[in-house]
Amino acid sequence: MKIKSILVLAFVALIGSACNEKFLDINTNPNALPTASPNYVFTNALNTSATNMVSPNETGSYWAGQWSQSNGYILSTTVFAYNFTNGDFNYWDGYYDNLNDYQFVINNADSYNQKFLKGPAKVMQALLFQQLADMYGNIPYSDALQGVKSLAPKFDDQKAVYEGLIKSLDDAIVDLKANPFASAFTSADIIFRGNTTKWIKFANSLKLRILIRQSKVAGRDSYIKTEINKIVADGVITGEDVGVGGSGFFLATAGKLNPVYDRWGYDANGAKRALNNYPRLTKFLVNSMKESNDSLRLKRLGYANGGENGAAPGTSTNKEVMANYTGVPFGQSSGFLPAGCSSLGPSLLVKGEYNRPYIIFTAAEAQFLLAEAKQRYSDVALPETAKTYFEAGIAQSFRTFGASVAGADAFKGSNIVNYDWDATTDKLAAIATQKWIALCNFSGLEAWTEYRRTNLPATPQTVQVVDAKRPVRFYYPNTESGSNAANVSAQGTVDVFATRLFWDVD
Repeated sequence: MKIKSILVLAFVALIGSACNEKFLDINTNPNALPTASPNYVFTNALNTSATNMVSPNETGSYWAGQWSQSNGYILSTTVFAYNFTNGDFNYWDGYYDNLNDYQFVINNADSYNQKFLKGPAKVMQALLFQQLADMYGNIPYSDALQGVKSLAPKFDDQKAVYEGLIKSLDDAIVDLKANPFASAFTSADIIFRGNTTKWIKFANSLKLRILIRQSKVAGRDSYIKTEINKIVADGVITGEDVGVGGSGFFLATAGKLNPVYDRWGYDANGAKRALNNYPRLTKFLVNSMKESNDSLRLKRLGYANGGENGAAPGTSTNKEVMANYTGVPFGQSSGFLPAGCSSLGPSLLVKGEYNRPYIIFTAAEAQFLLAEAKQRYSDVALPETAKTYFEAGIAQSFRTFGASVAGADAFKGSNIVNYDWDATTDKLAAIATQKWIALCNFSGLEAWTEYRRTNLPATPQTVQVVDAKRPVRFYYPNTESGSNAANVSAQGTVDVFATRLFWDVD
């Protein structure tokens, strides 16, 4: 009994100490998130962003008229006949989950003495929010990312979202200038490795994209010009693309490959993926580039018929002459087996190159944005001419595709419309056309978005549809309709062929 008494007293004493030191407090609140260092969350968030962008970029590449499918698969009527519902194209959930990751970084960076992560996290949020608005229209923005404080966030008007993103990017730039990366944490940044100057230029490039997107909206010129002038001092990205990961991050291990390589290229052991037979360049893209003598970039955008030569990665199985490059009519369901048409080329896929960065913004796009800004608003403070920016955009696209930049000079004075600035009457059409080419293989969502804004180039309708109707947006996903029904209903009836976004005026 004495022994039992001693044991009982000891246990009571232990329980008493636990009240102060939580020695036995093994229960945790299931509604409270575990803490994590923001730098780890930030790295994972960047990787997640890259992975999440693969699917919307694929859909965009189809609807921009750049890619179609080979006939080695049953035709996807969802994509190529526009037979989709609110159960399709749910990029919404993944994007908002990713946005919450960046919000965690912003909310916790100060307490962990990692203020240098707040600016980059805000830049990435702006990128994702704009893409969401460009896919779905009105979206939760000001009331979003608040956790249990707002389980059914209200939707903001698209125009208000756009204006909010400009302010958010301004805030990001302030944070970036005030908080240089600590050297011990530069590896957490798998885009610019802690280079805040480059983050600022990326922020300005995004601002320019957001501003130019609104250029056809009545009454926006003064606002746009004022905001463009603010980016002149720090500039936009030049000479290199914005890419996630790259050498040292992506590995030859299942689940750790570059996401594009993993989807359409090869597995960790170098075996060709079945989906390598799926995407094909369109007939419109291939023939347009042939007619314009744009052979150097075409050979980088696609492999010659027969695909990549596995024994000599980066080259085609068949001879790389123009006759061996064949595009597929958009939506064609027969007559184009995988070996008989051009697959995605070495600009995107080369066997063994699993560790390339996943590109999320190209320097070529930035130059074409500058060209359009100068052409539309000649009195803005941009230092170069529209022609200079236009030609720089073509040169940067050559670099991104892996072609010799010197090849771009061949189009100067060539008298080829939409290539030679001086020989082209409609300068804005030339800019739109060259941007469409430059976005190919890398930024399909942006290519489709720009097509909706400019209606250029005049790509053929899918052969699966007899009328001229094309999608101008996605439905709100059924997951959001289920969890936030009242706010989704408040957006009215969505007609994906007629309910245009605010910048899609014609």
